[in-house]
Amino acid sequence: MPLKPEAQVIVDVGSAAFPALGTEVLDAAEARRILAARPAVRVDSIPVGQVEERLVPGPVGAPEVRVRMYWPAEYDADLPVVMFCHGGGFVICDLDSHDQLCRAMSNGVGAIVVSVDYRQAPEHRFPAAAEDAYAVLKWIAAQASSFGGDPARIGVAGDSSGGNLAAVTALLARDRNGPVIAHQLLVYPMLDPARDTVSYRENAYGYFVTDDHLRWYWEQYLASAADADNLYAAPPRAADLSRLPPAYVITAEFDPLRDEGEAYGRRLRDADGETVTIRYDGQFHGFFSMADNLPDAKDAADQAFSTVRRALAKP
Repeated sequence: MPLKPEAQVIVDVGSAAFPALGTEVLDAAEARRILAARPAVRVDSIPVGQVEERLVPGPVGAPEVRVRMYWPAEYDADLPVVMFCHGGGFVICDLDSHDQLCRAMSNGVGAIVVSVDYRQAPEHRFPAAAEDAYAVLKWIAAQASSFGGDPARIGVAGDSSGGNLAAVTALLARDRNGPVIAHQLLVYPMLDPARDTVSYRENAYGYFVTDDHLRWYWEQYLASAADADNLYAAPPRAADLSRLPPAYVITAEFDPLRDEGEAYGRRLRDADGETVTIRYDGQFHGFFSMADNLPDAKDAADQAFSTVRRALAKP
């Protein structure tokens, strides 16, 4: 099927306004300036119980990491905690760009959501963002009880490059003996710098996020050619995907990243059998955060948040 009509409208508007990264715009700082200069779309913030920003210890020798924490509209003590990493190709977007999504997630899951302001490329290349995310995970596990969270019920989540960081955090937690993660939500994750799948060929152009964008993002993030084979930069390079938390993987039909997300989901399912992968036909990369405009996005969020809620429920 083609893009759904309501999705086509958003893709047309977004494509016209988004910088041609990697071709016309080569500098990350310029790309951020262009995006920041666009007129803001005014929306009413989703009410939640509490929002607070903190600085938490970063990796050894690195700065502290800023996080923004969300408590659901109705909450008591002993809540599950979800660490969220925003998308943006490791280069753009921030806590504000994903604020509304984190609010919806906190209410939908009934969890404290900790959104990570990780260091961005190219100023800070791999493994800076991954190590920041893992440092925040360790802080959550150590301090959850102090802010009303349950350290035994921690999930990780992210969209696009943030989906990469969520998947990588799960790998790091496994390989570094903790903390224990109960679930991972990977929303059209950006996983493979090879960019050689059928969905890359089918959806390279015309669906908002292009092959040029994704090539450029990887060029900013990876410090060397060898990094492309590092499982903590490219999770599909992991030879073993066993002993990882159950996952819920979302993909979109008209997304260059579709096939790598689905292939990763299959490998997770084959390794441990507790992974669900769902494709949204007629949708594009980025649709998940547009619940105000796309019925599929609201449905996708409702289903994902319900799944995470069940996964993080008390035994």
